[in-house]
Amino acid sequence: MIDCTKWLCLLFCVLLLLKAEASYVPITFVQNAVTKGAVCLDGSAPAYHLDRGFGEGINNWLVQFEGGGWCNNVTTCLGRKNGRLGSSKKMAKQIAFSGILNNRRIFNPDFYNWNRVKVRYCDGSSFTGDKEEVNPTTQLHFRGARVFAAVMQDLLTKGMKNARNAIISGCSAGGLTSILHCDRFRALLPAGAKAKCLSDAGYFINTRDVSGTQHIEQFFSQIVATHGSAKNLPPSCTSRLSPGLCFFPQYLVSQIKTPIFFVNAAYDSWQIKNILAPGVADPEGHWHSCKLDINNCSPDQLELMQGFRTQFLRALTVLGNSPSKGMFIDSCYAHCQTEMQETWFRTDSPLLNKTTIAKAVADWFFERKSFRQIDCAYPCNPSCHNRVFEPQDQPEKNVTTKGTSDASSRNPNSWFPKLSNKGKWMELLCIKQWISGLLPTLFILIVNK
Repeated sequence: MIDCTKWLCLLFCVLLLLKAEASYVPITFVQNAVTKGAVCLDGSAPAYHLDRGFGEGINNWLVQFEGGGWCNNVTTCLGRKNGRLGSSKKMAKQIAFSGILNNRRIFNPDFYNWNRVKVRYCDGSSFTGDKEEVNPTTQLHFRGARVFAAVMQDLLTKGMKNARNAIISGCSAGGLTSILHCDRFRALLPAGAKAKCLSDAGYFINTRDVSGTQHIEQFFSQIVATHGSAKNLPPSCTSRLSPGLCFFPQYLVSQIKTPIFFVNAAYDSWQIKNILAPGVADPEGHWHSCKLDINNCSPDQLELMQGFRTQFLRALTVLGNSPSKGMFIDSCYAHCQTEMQETWFRTDSPLLNKTTIAKAVADWFFERKSFRQIDCAYPCNPSCHNRVFEPQDQPEKNVTTKGTSDASSRNPNSWFPKLSNKGKWMELLCIKQWISGLLPTLFILIVNK
């Protein structure tokens, strides 16, 4: 007979591994938003995932906005329209919550019991677009700002109107969303609530690429024009500068009144790949290998990357010295670090001043201590988790349709969260049990065949 005990042990181990560092949360569609014209690019309803708070966190809210690049014209928006970044019909019905969204204290000590929300991204403008007209041929809807308003209203009715503590956050294009909508989010909440903003990998800078062209400035201007975003960008910026420039944080963050924290890599992998060395500036592909793995970069390329870091740090100086504007700027080759368990809070997570990102953000939010740390230059920080991309992750010759935070959907090796040290021991135990149980079972099955 087959030893069922061993098979049950194996099943138990597998379940433990799948649950080790992430929970899965179902999708919610905001169907009543459709009648208000608050829709994705294809006209479908906006969506989010909500994992309810509990215990002392029942009236605390963390609203995280998904990243995924932008589209800057009709052609590139059509390219997104029929995928998950343009249609809620194509979105996964449940997604993993890890890192800052994790519901377990050992992985997310300060926010685990909050109401944690992941707002899905399907408009291509960092939730800023609003054009009434819909082209009858393309059927594209540019309604990102309305989607933001509709989702916020839905969350308010589900308890966010009673928030005592609240954070708007996001990764990449979602990190830019948390910057652009920071003060707007604060205005939605009770006057007595502690509300702050957190931007992860959303501090995109306006600088020249390796060919000397201001490619990203033109690209951002096209986004704003295509989506009709100007009226939804901070007036404190658009009253002084062209709307396209007001898509860059460096021109508006000094005017943000709500406390805000920036988590960013000084060698942000997306910005290196798409702002410093986009395909259009490197037609012969000299940067191809370097962009996949920073260890492949030549001395000349590293020198240019150090120059990019200098530009990035210069763009941060507009924040001034106020403790209300915190920062964790590491020297890693990375992009988006708050939603990944390994970079948010784990024994081997990136450190600045012996502090993890999770602790830095929490200390700043709860005002236990201020945190404004900028790392030394690459390669000084041994705690970094530098990204290594597969060849298929390499951006196209422009930045128009590539996502900024969807690498996990393209790379099968990153579909499942990495295990903690405890998880690794469970994995080894399970493998040992599996091998010892599987071989005799196979022998029995072959003999009885």
